[in-house]
Amino acid sequence: MAPLQIYYSGLLLTPKSSLIRVGYLNIPWVTMEPKVAEVWSSLIQTLEGHTSGVNSVVFSPNGKLVASASEYETVRLWDTSTGKKCGVLEGHISYVISAVFSPDGRFVASASLDTTVRLWDTSTGKECGVLEGHTSRVNSAVFSPDGKFVASASEDTTAWLWDISTGKQCKVLGGYTYGVNSAMFSPDGKLVVLASDDCTVRLWDTSTSKQYGVLEGHMDHISSAVFLPNGKLVASTSWDNTVRSWDASTGKQCRVLAGVNSPKLSPDGKFVFSVSEDDTVRLWDLSTEKQCGVLEGYTYNDSLYPIVFSPDGKLAASASKNDTVKLWDTSTGEECGVLEGHTDVVNSVVFSPDGKLVASASRDYTVRLWNTPLGKECGVLEGHTSFLNSVVFSPNGKLVASTSWDNTVRLWDTSTGKECGVLEGHTSGVSSAVFSPDGGLIASTSWDNTVRLWDISTGKECGVLRDHVSDVNPAFSPDGKLVALASNNYTVKLWDTSTGKECGVLEGHTSYIHSAVFSPDGKLVASASRDNTVRLWDTSTGKQCGVLEGHTGPVNSVVFSPDGKLVVSASKDNTVRLWDSSTGKECGVLEGHISNVKSAVFSPDGGLVASVSKDRTVRLWDTATKTTIEIIETHDIITIMKFSNDGTHLHTSHGILQFESSLHAGGNRELARTLTHSLYVIDQWITCNMKRLLWLPVDYRRYCSAVNDTGNLIVIGSRNGRVTFISIDFTALPAAYLQPPVNAAPIESKSFLGYYLPC
Repeated sequence: MAPLQIYYSGLLLTPKSSLIRVGYLNIPWVTMEPKVAEVWSSLIQTLEGHTSGVNSVVFSPNGKLVASASEYETVRLWDTSTGKKCGVLEGHISYVISAVFSPDGRFVASASLDTTVRLWDTSTGKECGVLEGHTSRVNSAVFSPDGKFVASASEDTTAWLWDISTGKQCKVLGGYTYGVNSAMFSPDGKLVVLASDDCTVRLWDTSTSKQYGVLEGHMDHISSAVFLPNGKLVASTSWDNTVRSWDASTGKQCRVLAGVNSPKLSPDGKFVFSVSEDDTVRLWDLSTEKQCGVLEGYTYNDSLYPIVFSPDGKLAASASKNDTVKLWDTSTGEECGVLEGHTDVVNSVVFSPDGKLVASASRDYTVRLWNTPLGKECGVLEGHTSFLNSVVFSPNGKLVASTSWDNTVRLWDTSTGKECGVLEGHTSGVSSAVFSPDGGLIASTSWDNTVRLWDISTGKECGVLRDHVSDVNPAFSPDGKLVALASNNYTVKLWDTSTGKECGVLEGHTSYIHSAVFSPDGKLVASASRDNTVRLWDTSTGKQCGVLEGHTGPVNSVVFSPDGKLVVSASKDNTVRLWDSSTGKECGVLEGHISNVKSAVFSPDGGLVASVSKDRTVRLWDTATKTTIEIIETHDIITIMKFSNDGTHLHTSHGILQFESSLHAGGNRELARTLTHSLYVIDQWITCNMKRLLWLPVDYRRYCSAVNDTGNLIVIGSRNGRVTFISIDFTALPAAYLQPPVNAAPIESKSFLGYYLPC
């Protein structure tokens, strides 16, 4: 990492009371600082390196190592004193569900979706055994107290005992009708306790493989069962939100702790963790049934991911779906700081048409409005009763429409923050909403397989198109009189907005339709399909007036040029093609991408085409010469792209991309360079002109983002609910940031190509 950029991040993103911030914060080129916590949290370390969700974490017996199991087929070993990675255990071919250390810490056993248990030497990181035989996912694996055996629990309705010295199966514990979720040896190794989806806990004699007892009482799936240290009691947790303890010798139930959300037992069976919707983990002493601690900052969305204690109980480790492992100091259990704003994942952030407001939609059921000049929250829009999926401003910026899993679209007045309409009628979650060009109508799509049209002034439904299955958003015609809807039944349907009735079905494609758009005059519709074609349709008659053939792979997108004379299509065959809309003839093949081209767009004057590909580049093409003008490395896959109004740069899902080319449209005229610098998010970094500017700690990283039209203000929505505003004064930046890299040493990583800047 570049030291100066890390230092700037340390100054800017540490808590307000931190000594480094109080004593040294003076970054002249930052004009709007993000909100940060008042004090340091009790979080000690964040262990980064996994590239997918972390399913399990566990401490070694001496507490010096942590093993974490990931969805990306690996187990990683970490040094708890330094937080550094000290091994990557590779060999599984599917998700690793759990990992556990042997009693002496010399080995790790990992259980996987690939139906195997693998053994690893912790000193070398090498695989030393593969335990094969299960026919479905292995949910857990555990060593016997003497380390000579492993017990594995599987979704194939069995548990197996394995001899470590030979790697062979020596016992099968069967008789279940549903999957077995966990296995645990008694302290003396003579018994194994198994928890199953059949709502029972069963005890087995390891020497005879015979069932020793059945513990019944739970009313739902049992997630885990463990022996308490004395070996006389068994504790079990269930989806029925209870924890139960049992006498192992008699099978009788001794105690029930009820009303515990997502209960999880500590490895020694002394404590229960309950994960709550208030984003806390509460610790309970099972012997007294009393709460004995609170850890804050662990989000409810992570409740399916484990928390474990170190052997001495001084540390807790939590696995998270944001690809990290966090270590906590359990002696304080203090508040970890206050996250300003949302309290759950931010799904969407969008600027208002004038750029003065930002709206953010979250899984915490709220929309929040933010004043962009100040970076301050100016409204909390509450009313939804479930996760929000999207948010969009009306064309004049006076309204916000939000869609939710509560089956509604809600309208909000941006000046007052008050709800001004609830559009009800969908019978399942609403995925998206689109305003008509004049802002008078909204079209909403839902997982109930309908599209509904609403009159904004009355809030009343004015049309329903049923049996519509598609992930493609509706498209309004330029005059707002028609809506085009691409459907998974290989058709495009036209909808008359004045009557709310279907007025045409465009049939001809032989596979899924990925895109449907109107021509600028509204007389034509172009549709792009997985059948490798683009088709043109007359909106007045509904008849097909052209089949544009030439692509050798599915066509992902299609769009008309501003004058309507050309059509550009982007395809999985790695090409972009230009077509004459009047004749349907191909008039150019733009080749150069080396992977699937996701979309292509025209510049406002039609002289340029920009295409974005899975090869992590944007290419700029001259439509007259059909040649590449510029290649811009994006370092990530762009999902949204459009030209600025003056055609000098691109607005994307990650930020603004500007062009280095000095000539436009084949050299006819110079570009009006109204934008000279811009911010862009790449992996863990905010960049300026593609050079690393500020490093983003885990809690500030991008889940979604937006950049204003002038390129100097970036808004980042994070998984933890944080919305971060950072504004930059480009004139105060070091000169190295304001020029393209010259003789810079490129640096490569899995997710970012960048440059080191002089420090």
